[in-house]
Amino acid sequence: MKLIEKFKQISTPCEGGFLLKVKVVANSKQNAYEFTGAADYPLKLKISKPAVDGKANVEIVKYVSKILNLPKNKVSITKGEKSSLKTLLLCL
Repeated sequence: MKLIEKFKQISTPCEGGFLLKVKVVANSKQNAYEFTGAADYPLKLKISKPAVDGKANVEIVKYVSKILNLPKNKVSITKGEKSSLKTLLLCL
């Protein structure tokens, strides 16, 4: 199964794409993702950038777009800009 299909399974369809709830751990050694199986936030993103001045948010968009092979303008943070619990919009 392609990674994009797995992301679709754990997200909610909406107008314009899919909403994906993620828990973010900033300032990690390297960027990584983990499917947690939790109902509320089924994906954990480990991001290498610190949660200072929006650096982690920029890295989240960059990393998710890279692993899903999407242009960066197709991934955005719709909720939780200043929280570790975020909602991403994936425009497919």
